Amino acid sequence: MPDAFGCLRKNTLMSIYNLDKLFNPRTVAVIGADENREKIGWRLFNNLKTSQYQRELFPVNPDFHVLCDSTCYQTVSDIPKHIDLAVIASPVSEVLTAVNDCVSAGVDSAVIFSAGGMETELKEKRLQLAITETAEKGRLRVIGPNSIGIISNESLLNVGLSQRMPLPGRLAFVSQSGAVCQTIIDVSFKEGIGFSYVVSTGSMLDVDFGDLINFLGNDSHVVSIVLFIERLTQVRKFMSAARAVSRVKPVVVLKAGKTAAGAQSVYPHTGVFAGEDPVYNAAFKRAGIVRVDTIEALFDCAELIAKQPLPEGPGLAIITNGAGPGIMAADALADYGLKAVSLAPETMQKLNAALPRIWNRENPIDILKDASAQRWRDVIDICLSAREIHALIMIFVPHPFFDSVKIAETILALLAGRPHRPTFAVWMGGESVDGARRLFNQAAIPTYETPERAVAAFRYMRSYSRNLEMLQEIPPRLDKSLKFDSPEVDKLIKQSVDKSGGWLTDAESRKILEAYGIPVNPALVAYTSEQAVNIAGRIGYPVAIKINSRDIVHKTDARAVALNLDSDRSVQDAFRQITGHVTRCYPHADCQGITVEPMVKRPEIELIMGARKDAAFGPVIVFGAGGIMTDIIRDVGFALPPLNRLLARRLMESTRIYQMLGGYRNRPGANLEFLEEILIRLSQLVTDFPQIDLVEINPLILADDCACAVDARVIVKATSVKSSHHLVISPYPDEFEKHIVSKGGLDVFIRPIKPEDASLLIELMQHMSVRSIYYRFCKPVTLLPAKMLALFTQIDYDRDMALVALDSHDGNDKMFGVGRLVRYPDGKKAEFAIMVGDEWHGKGIGSALMRHLMNIARARGIETLWGLVLAENTQMLALGKKLGFTVTPFPDAGQHELEIDLRVAGA
Repeated sequence: MPDAFGCLRKNTLMSIYNLDKLFNPRTVAVIGADENREKIGWRLFNNLKTSQYQRELFPVNPDFHVLCDSTCYQTVSDIPKHIDLAVIASPVSEVLTAVNDCVSAGVDSAVIFSAGGMETELKEKRLQLAITETAEKGRLRVIGPNSIGIISNESLLNVGLSQRMPLPGRLAFVSQSGAVCQTIIDVSFKEGIGFSYVVSTGSMLDVDFGDLINFLGNDSHVVSIVLFIERLTQVRKFMSAARAVSRVKPVVVLKAGKTAAGAQSVYPHTGVFAGEDPVYNAAFKRAGIVRVDTIEALFDCAELIAKQPLPEGPGLAIITNGAGPGIMAADALADYGLKAVSLAPETMQKLNAALPRIWNRENPIDILKDASAQRWRDVIDICLSAREIHALIMIFVPHPFFDSVKIAETILALLAGRPHRPTFAVWMGGESVDGARRLFNQAAIPTYETPERAVAAFRYMRSYSRNLEMLQEIPPRLDKSLKFDSPEVDKLIKQSVDKSGGWLTDAESRKILEAYGIPVNPALVAYTSEQAVNIAGRIGYPVAIKINSRDIVHKTDARAVALNLDSDRSVQDAFRQITGHVTRCYPHADCQGITVEPMVKRPEIELIMGARKDAAFGPVIVFGAGGIMTDIIRDVGFALPPLNRLLARRLMESTRIYQMLGGYRNRPGANLEFLEEILIRLSQLVTDFPQIDLVEINPLILADDCACAVDARVIVKATSVKSSHHLVISPYPDEFEKHIVSKGGLDVFIRPIKPEDASLLIELMQHMSVRSIYYRFCKPVTLLPAKMLALFTQIDYDRDMALVALDSHDGNDKMFGVGRLVRYPDGKKAEFAIMVGDEWHGKGIGSALMRHLMNIARARGIETLWGLVLAENTQMLALGKKLGFTVTPFPDAGQHELEIDLRVAGA
């Protein structure tokens, strides 16, 4: 597997170990500090020395004894203090020595500026590997090499080349590109954008996007995170961090390299499998990330997120004193599939009273070119009071009789006294409106030079809101338990993994799909024309026959397919023609007879389904319009496994063919739940078998409310990666399932929680007393809101764990109780919580859940487990003591703390 899966060699939970020392150090050593003002060693040392926050600062350079009036040390080890942060500005040839010195001295973190300069790429890679191995042994956290520095406004830390600190703010910016990083900082002064952190990641030999998202996501000074990404490493770690953090604060990404030549597919047939960029789109959407397309959009989105709250709904009003710009804004909305909100009758009534009779009476609201400051104020006041309006774009066109600054001042005075809604200022023109723009920027109102840019910014804001809604949606349960024949697939893969590049025959491919419950058109193998006729007679005419060879992939191109055969004679003739042609034209092909299958009736819809292994993201599920036009229409969507019903439906909705599936004109709708099930089964197949490199079903025929695959191909390749480790999203961990008999004699099934368990959790709480709920939440709770339900049931199994105890012997699941384990960002400590329904108290269910959680915690390297328990919850306190927890009372708070060291406590 490519290096992008290096994340699986490390702890997939992102580590923030020592990152606090990186961004808030008390002692800093500058290795390569210099007195020559033309060298970066001088600039870095000088910026740190002149910082408003005085840290203990130590220059390191063997060429000096004193530097800038400070004692200069030969090596880091010579410094008489422990060093939190080392800033390495040495020549590339000396970097490894500097890292070794840092490890020997026990330094906690380092930023490496040095980069390049090696004679060959191979030497540079060897150097990077040596730096990585050395840093890992010493637990030294490293930013870089090739970083241009880090800035923390919270700790007044400037480890960079610019003497000027960015404006303070609550936006964190992380960039793989030093040039983009510096550009963003420069633009921020003009636009009044403030930052809490700015980080140039460089080559990411250690600290990467996943680590930084996790660290920044846990920092209360950060309200949103903006990323510029060239490539991802440790992808599973990145996805885990982004999925967790995007639920509580926006994450915005600009991904460069959309059309990289290296992203082309290696597979020779279906073009829809080509390219990596759609996969990044699918990944970002799954993680709740907002993706922007240009540097300009990144600036705009960064400014918007830094200054404005999220809209509470989709209702956008546009106010303009020029009809043309209003039309431009409406057109831009239409390009994104959006439109300005329809104005309510009461809003129209108020606007009619405030505006001249000739106003356009629609949204965009044209307040006419002679609009005074008072008219602007009155209309904005009406819009801010309208229930249907959730965001506002104001477009001003310069007018010789009206002062743009006065109008801006009037608007800002109004906004200052009103509840805040997202508001955008488009003050069109040049120098004549610069003063107004400055006023808006100072008041945290984002400004844009064109209507299109403002509309794009609103669209990105709505994308985040929509992504957040999708993250919190509760998936419906399947009405049956899905069964899979894994041993049969395992046998077929072992037989084929080393044959003909891993291609399976058509018959073998169908057997794999059938083993996982994916409907296929039945096909039988014949080795003679007589056998073919006999099979055709049994299954009934008309039939189709195809060559059964792992070496002939494109059967139609190879003239190895015959359709609509309706007699014994036609089958015999087709058999001879196909086998004769293949023998002549493909003499070395491994042919295993032909397959005979019934002709499917004229399809209503043809679909393509499949999965292929992406170099960075592992298996990717594909769904879209199928048949012979697949490569031309290219109507496909992408999703990352594992899938549930909701995710499968969202994948289908991302395609144009979905409109047909829902029913169109005189065509009835398809069985969407059945299609969801097929996608889930396909997802489970590639989850269970990392050897599967490609699965393609094209077409999947829909007819008369039925579906079946009439052509399938599978490629398998040997791999040392175990199941689930090849995915970038942790799948359901069935290894933690267990059946027990409780001390009360109950047959209990304990398993990890699933997103579909939300209804069971609601039912459990409905059967709990007020007192029991109070014991669990330490406050009265009558109803779990959807956001909290999603938080409890849609967990990242790499980060946390929640177990449910179920009675499922009669096929109708009932939840007895639930136990939860929330791991701290350092990965060494976790908090627990247990909740059991009242009628099952005293039956050993809480004890079983707690013991299982403790075993899982140990297996994952968690050292300390703790929880807070109300003083009156005597049952939980007794259980804690029984299991070996130390109980510490807090009488003033009415609580007890339970804590246990899992390294010494018995299982």
